[in-house]
Amino acid sequence: MIIFRYIFREVLTSTVAVCTILLMILISGRLVKYLAKVAASTMDFSAMIALLGYRVPSLLELTLPLAFFLALLLCLGRMHADNEISVLHACGVSERRLLGYVLLIAGLFAISVSYLSLILSPLGMQRAEFVAEAQRSRGVFDDVIAKKFYPFRDGDGVIHADAVSDNQVLSEVFLVLSPPSSATKSAPAIVVSAKEAQQQSTDSNTKKYIVLTGGLRYEGVPGSTNYHITEFEEYGIRLSESPPYEQHVDLESISTADLMISKEVEHKVALQWRFSLPLMIFVVALLAWPLSRASPRQGQYSKLLPAILLYLFYLVGLNALRGSIESGAVPLWVTLLPMHCILIILALFLTFRGSFKRYQAYIRSK
Repeated sequence: MIIFRYIFREVLTSTVAVCTILLMILISGRLVKYLAKVAASTMDFSAMIALLGYRVPSLLELTLPLAFFLALLLCLGRMHADNEISVLHACGVSERRLLGYVLLIAGLFAISVSYLSLILSPLGMQRAEFVAEAQRSRGVFDDVIAKKFYPFRDGDGVIHADAVSDNQVLSEVFLVLSPPSSATKSAPAIVVSAKEAQQQSTDSNTKKYIVLTGGLRYEGVPGSTNYHITEFEEYGIRLSESPPYEQHVDLESISTADLMISKEVEHKVALQWRFSLPLMIFVVALLAWPLSRASPRQGQYSKLLPAILLYLFYLVGLNALRGSIESGAVPLWVTLLPMHCILIILALFLTFRGSFKRYQAYIRSK
């Protein structure tokens, strides 16, 4: 158990470190996209944090197998380079026993990946869809703060109000409407000042208006003296039309129980993919054992690049097979197992290649 705890501690530490780096790389891409929406006032900052948090499980289920694979390569490669494996063999610890320890550690990580892919990730994607829809259905004035300029979503204009009531009624409003993007420099600018403003929308919530009461409307080309001034009691401005919401069910957000009872091909393939992720942990563990073998002169990083290329081949092959099944080019009964079996056979060949050569030499000596 001392040897098992030592290997487990080394692998766990490396896995957490590598997984954190990979996770930060993946999150940074979405973070830039969400920050652009926050800057455009189409998303709340709190909603951005919630969306990132709900998407972490779906990112973890993809990064954890690769992180575990790299951690095994680093840990076992260092033990080979430092002759720790040779010392363990000299002390009576067989290679099969060490491989059993590695597979036991892989089983613990496979349980974690199973929980992520089968339960936590679909739940997180469901919550993320709810947050995204809540952001889409927000009111125009939901984020307006008194005595601060607030840009409308989709670049319709900028508004300023001295006060904002609890029912989203703005007082002493100053509004500048942005000209269309296709407009020329001589396009007239529109500035509106009003005592009050509030939002109104149609029953389908696709057409939204700003209704202003008691004010003036100024229209003219900046730099000229030819302005049209209109006094009004009530003035409505139609904002950019939002497309009607269509319920789109993402495969990632469907629960595993629903996928099991579904008869659709895409749902069956998605279920196979979720079960493939825990199986990947065992496959990469078998691959890491022979690929981590290195002499002290080679160093522990000598086979890191070929191992990464092999993992990319594995992942691309799984995605290609999944796409072929979804398109109907490959029958559904084939499943994703052939790709796993190819890598398992390769791992077993690399693991027992030395034993097979020694057996051949023994037969020839007879």
